[in-house]
Amino acid sequence: MRQRTRTAHDRRPRVVHGAAVALLLSVAVAGCGGEDSSATATSAVASPTSSVRVTATPSTAPIATTSPATPIAAQPTVDPYEGIPLVDHVEWTENVDGARLLVFPSEAGRRTTYPGSDERAWQEVLTQSPDADAPGMRDQFLCHWDWARLVQPNKPSWNLEPWRPAVGYPGTVQASCNPGGPER
Repeated sequence: MRQRTRTAHDRRPRVVHGAAVALLLSVAVAGCGGEDSSATATSAVASPTSSVRVTATPSTAPIATTSPATPIAAQPTVDPYEGIPLVDHVEWTENVDGARLLVFPSEAGRRTTYPGSDERAWQEVLTQSPDADAPGMRDQFLCHWDWARLVQPNKPSWNLEPWRPAVGYPGTVQASCNPGGPER
C-alpha cells in the first residue's frame, strides 16, 4: 500500500463524518443572521465511530476536532477507482470578472473517498490545463473537492477563477470556495 506524505500545501483538516459536515454548515449559516455577534456556539455530534466537537465564534470559521480517544473511521485500503479518471474534463470560459476554469468531475471523482484522491484529481486538472497552476486555484479546487461534493454533489462543474485572491485553504473554505466575493 502506498502512503502519501503530507506536504506544506496540504495543511487542511481531514473530513470527519457527514453528520459533522452538516453540523459545521448549519453552525456557519446560523452565524450569518442578526444574532448577537459575541455569541459562541458549541455542539457535539456522536456516531458509532467518533464524536466531534464544533466550536464557532463570530470572528472564526467553525472548527471540528475529534477526541484523541476517538477511533478514526476505517479508510479504504484499495483504491476502487484506480485507473479511472476523477476529472471528466475542464473548460475555460470568460465571465464579467475574467477567466474561469470549469472543472467537470467524473462519477468516480464524485464518489471516491480514497486517501490522496484529491491530489490525483488536481494532477488530472493540471494535465488537462497547465494554466490552472495559478495562485489560489489549488485551494479553490480542494475546497470544492472537500465541501462541494458534500453540499452540492450533483453540481455539474466546479468553477475556479485565477483572478481570486490566494488566501490559503482555510480562508478559501471560509469564503465558501470563492475568496474575493461571491460567484457571478
